[in-house]
Amino acid sequence: MAASFFDQFNIVRIIGGLITNSSIMMLILLSLILIVSCSYKLIPTRLQAIQEIVYTHFLGLVKDSTANKGTHYFTLIITLFMFIAGLNMLGLFPYVFTPTAHIVITFGLSLSILISVTILGITQFRWDFASMMMPSGAPLLLAPLLVMIETLSYISRAVSLGVRLAANLSAGHLLFAILASFGFTMINKGMLVLSLGPILVMIFITLLEIAVALIQAYVFCLLTAIYINDTLNLH
Repeated sequence: MAASFFDQFNIVRIIGGLITNSSIMMLILLSLILIVSCSYKLIPTRLQAIQEIVYTHFLGLVKDSTANKGTHYFTLIITLFMFIAGLNMLGLFPYVFTPTAHIVITFGLSLSILISVTILGITQFRWDFASMMMPSGAPLLLAPLLVMIETLSYISRAVSLGVRLAANLSAGHLLFAILASFGFTMINKGMLVLSLGPILVMIFITLLEIAVALIQAYVFCLLTAIYINDTLNLH
């Protein structure tokens, strides 16, 4: 029986069901990050120079997004980027499971962020934090409708943040599987020349998916910084 295109998203329990392929990938990524982070030198290598450029850029991003009030959240932002981008990039290798293609993982991250920034806003402004649900200058007659819309919009941040990441990665992996299936079928039937079409497209898609993996991680962190700014600088 032929394997389904969706088999690549199956979570497999290993070692008595206590560990899954998803958790193994996260542990591998954590190990890689620790190895790279512990190899800093006074004279930076090329890899260390790239890391320093990324750190400097995200520090500037946090400062610009929070009006210099959220620099102590820089560690959270850069950790999120390394975690998401690392899992996205590892998922591009053959036979490697991609946890960030699962809505459970991405929605868990986004929901945790929304809950955290909400608690932060309540801690900072107490009941005044609820004023962000009412646009300034709006007529009082429309207040109930506007508050309901703004509340739904605020809650939907968790859904949009998580679904965007998982949907983009899942679509890319499914496209990979479909093109690989076409190419493999053509090669089996002796159509070697025609099989070059899907193979060439896969090369292009690979470059595109590398860009998507990094851009989606960046967008996730950028929106997180913006949400933190909403709780630090109440409008």
